[in-house]
Amino acid sequence: MTNSPADNQPVVKGTPTPNPAGLTTQEGLGATPKKQRSQWAEVWRRLRRNRMAMVGLGVIVVIILTAIFADFVAPYGYREQNLRLRNSPPSREHILGTDDLGRDILSRIIHGSRVSLQVGIVAVSIAVVIGGALGALSGFYGGRLDNIVMRAMDVLLAIPSILLAIAIVSAFGGGLVNVMIAVGIASIPQYARIVRASVISVKEQEFVEAARAVGARDLRIIVKHIIPNSLAPIIVQGTLGVAGAILAAAGLSFIGLGIQPPTPEWGAMLSAGRHLIRTAWHVATFPGIAIMITIFALNLLGDGLRDALDPRLKQ
Repeated sequence: MTNSPADNQPVVKGTPTPNPAGLTTQEGLGATPKKQRSQWAEVWRRLRRNRMAMVGLGVIVVIILTAIFADFVAPYGYREQNLRLRNSPPSREHILGTDDLGRDILSRIIHGSRVSLQVGIVAVSIAVVIGGALGALSGFYGGRLDNIVMRAMDVLLAIPSILLAIAIVSAFGGGLVNVMIAVGIASIPQYARIVRASVISVKEQEFVEAARAVGARDLRIIVKHIIPNSLAPIIVQGTLGVAGAILAAAGLSFIGLGIQPPTPEWGAMLSAGRHLIRTAWHVATFPGIAIMITIFALNLLGDGLRDALDPRLKQ
């Protein structure tokens, strides 16, 4: 067997050697921030090619801007009443009609978007921080700690999340803060398992071994090396989790255990109008449509992010 010309060339000391990915060793070690930026740019490029994901992103951006500027966008105050116009159908003055207290439904839906997004984002943040920490420690150290944490998560997963949230709210009372905490705690096991699986797959990589070799502490390895390389599944689950948290909060309010009036919350508005569905259909219909559109858009965005972060799943 003859050697190729490349095999006969002498290897000069200090010359970077190519790796299977096409990057030289020096490039791989010295251009990490630039490489990470290029990876996220590639993710954004894939996401833009997904039309349904971009539709979902556009809807979510509109909802977020509406929530931020609700005080300027809403035509009326969400507490403003006109008892002479109780349960009025959609009209020029009240585009989506009024409720049983004469309050403008459109204005309450706009202000309710702020409440629903707040619940979704805060609840997911609680679940990501606590569940992510438990999952990272469990996956990194393994052994007895892993068994204890995962068995505790299995117990929580055996209880439907909505029932767990109902139990927490029943014990500590309703209100915005308690609902966010209850929904967040009920979602912890999902993120703990996701982060644990990612940590187990990442902790044996060469860059983690290199960090250990130079004497990096465990906490630094977890925070600086393992968690940043485990963000993809967390981002996807977090996006879908916001939709689940909004739906859970709406469900709690619908059965009277969630956010209480007069705070404009979509689930509470839906519950208030359910007994009027035959005589004033718009009171319950439009808040339900708002919930549906928001959750549908978040699911579209979450699916698009999953395909963009790992194109192999789409195949």
